[in-house]
Amino acid sequence: MTAPPSVLAVDGGNSKVDVALVADDGTVLGAARGGGAPFVPEQMDQSLATLLETVHHACLDAGLEAEALPLARVSALCLAGADLPVDDRRLLRALRPLHLSDDLLLRNDTFAVLRAGTERSWGIGVVCGAGMNCCGVAPNGRTVRYAALGEVSGDDGGGGWLGLQAVRAAVRGHDGRDPHTVLEREVPAFFGRRSLLAVLESIQTGELDVYAASLAPLVFRCAAEGDAVAQGIVGRQADEVVAMAVSAARRLHLMRRDVDVVLGGGLIHAGDGSFLRRLETGIRAALPAARIRPLTVPPVVGAALLGLDRLGAVVEARAVLRRSLTRERLTAGKEA
Repeated sequence: MTAPPSVLAVDGGNSKVDVALVADDGTVLGAARGGGAPFVPEQMDQSLATLLETVHHACLDAGLEAEALPLARVSALCLAGADLPVDDRRLLRALRPLHLSDDLLLRNDTFAVLRAGTERSWGIGVVCGAGMNCCGVAPNGRTVRYAALGEVSGDDGGGGWLGLQAVRAAVRGHDGRDPHTVLEREVPAFFGRRSLLAVLESIQTGELDVYAASLAPLVFRCAAEGDAVAQGIVGRQADEVVAMAVSAARRLHLMRRDVDVVLGGGLIHAGDGSFLRRLETGIRAALPAARIRPLTVPPVVGAALLGLDRLGAVVEARAVLRRSLTRERLTAGKEA
């Protein structure tokens, strides 16, 4: 190790948590990937345990003692559970006693996606993975974000929503309330059940999760193969991404600006290309000067860049970080 860590960067979400220890020149000293850490209230203890285990493996990768606290000058934690001000307060109460760093920067994970996908300090970031969320930052630093609590806060979309819609469409097609769809046979087959009734019974008894994000690739496949009902579900998902991005631009008065719109999350690349094209068409119809940027680097890059920004790092440090903090680097380190 040539320099002590300046930044402890964390990107935590439903499917995984990524941790990187970064020097002030942008060098990645250690990195690790752990299991899902959604940081919602009912999974807080489990999420904290996953975070600490992943930090421990990143320290091992860097040749550091995880017990030697603080680990870095700044901790930049971008967490999926930081949706509302009450969440920010709850998370800070839990994170501060860990003494990971002297300075703690907490953001929603959409801010990591945004910062990872642009060299600017402002823009719009949309995450479309297991869930769905969006953030926006204006050139003057003003921010907007969304509650992202699901249907109760008007936030449709995401893999869980797609899974629910697939089951719903299959049942309604089967009993004649809506048009028939190949989902009527594909959904039971996916779950290894003989019938839709067996699927519903398994949901009722708690054996299956109705918000099964794992169903999303099935919906995209059925849509690509021409099923009109599946195409309608995918279309509504795309329209929701567009609505969030355009709403953020309108609230920040960026409608006429060449704003970067960064698209991240597993669903962005899950389709056959038509999904992304529909997103681009919809966004550009409302934001003609927008620069649409599907994310090509791990979101934890954005968390690390936020930490380097906080420390006033030079441009060269950011370039070094982008070259070195790759998916391969994350998975090469010992996984939690």
